Amino acid sequence: MQILNPSRWYLHPVFIFACSIFALATFLVLTVSLYMEITSALEVVILKFNIDPSSVFPSKTGMTILVLSLLITVVLAGILLAFIYYQKTVNLFRLQHNFIYNFTHELKTPVTSLRIYLETFIRHPLEPDDIRKYSKNMLEDINRLTDNINRILNLARIESQNFGSEVTRESLITLVKNFCDKNASIFRDCNICIENPSKGRFEYPVNLFLFEMLLMNIVSNAIKYNESDHPKLEIVFKSFLQKITIDFIDNGIGVDKEDAKKIFHKFYKSGKEKADSHTGSGLGLYLVSSISMIHGWRASVFSEGKGKGSRFTITIPRASIVNVREKKLWKRLKKNAFWS
Repeated sequence: MQILNPSRWYLHPVFIFACSIFALATFLVLTVSLYMEITSALEVVILKFNIDPSSVFPSKTGMTILVLSLLITVVLAGILLAFIYYQKTVNLFRLQHNFIYNFTHELKTPVTSLRIYLETFIRHPLEPDDIRKYSKNMLEDINRLTDNINRILNLARIESQNFGSEVTRESLITLVKNFCDKNASIFRDCNICIENPSKGRFEYPVNLFLFEMLLMNIVSNAIKYNESDHPKLEIVFKSFLQKITIDFIDNGIGVDKEDAKKIFHKFYKSGKEKADSHTGSGLGLYLVSSISMIHGWRASVFSEGKGKGSRFTITIPRASIVNVREKKLWKRLKKNAFWS
């Protein structure tokens, strides 16, 4: 977005908005004030010459003033809402601009790295150990590219409501265990522990594709934002009277209180991510929040501060309380799924 010339500050939308509000408010105050002054003056004349008040003050005059005041109030409210919408649009544009810049960098860096390695393979004879080392680095760059591309594709699929996967009602604990086993090679550097103190089954309708995407983003974040020599993640299922929760407790870098309020927003990056432009796309936790809302769940985060780990919580209402919502969920998930 083009930055306005400081010498033309009077063209800034905020200044124009403030002037418009002030002008309308002044017009309203002056109109009412002038009406009151004229009314007072006419009352003096009426009393002095014994004139019939109904002939001077039509019965509709007060109502007309009231209606005009209400209309001006509506206009003021409309301008205020338009300004709020404009500010949100500008903020979203800024976030998208930053995202495009960072995402382009995220694509360019691994591509450049791959090119250097390939040129090295072509131009220089290498020892087997060097080939193995460079190949491993190339695979890491490819994984990084794949991860970024998948995030964009997943975002598009969610926002277009084209989930393209089966809906299941298996135990969530079983689904989590299967997911961790299936991706054991990706999470091999992290000690993942699944706990179920209540020994419940936790059977709820889920879109399998979306649920695995939710798990992938949470677990990946627990590993990615972890400076411990031994990354650890506890996945704890808890049962309450009106809800169940799934806690993802890590020993990572933690989350600031300021970031905790915005961390699920689209394109939002925490302070550490902003400082390191090579890290994060601002989409992972937004996808977690979106997937939770699609299922009628709620995602939240708690952390005692930087360096003290984080606890991401998925809250799920009990089926006995949300029968109607559950039926709607089944219909919505089925509608957007390809059944085999």
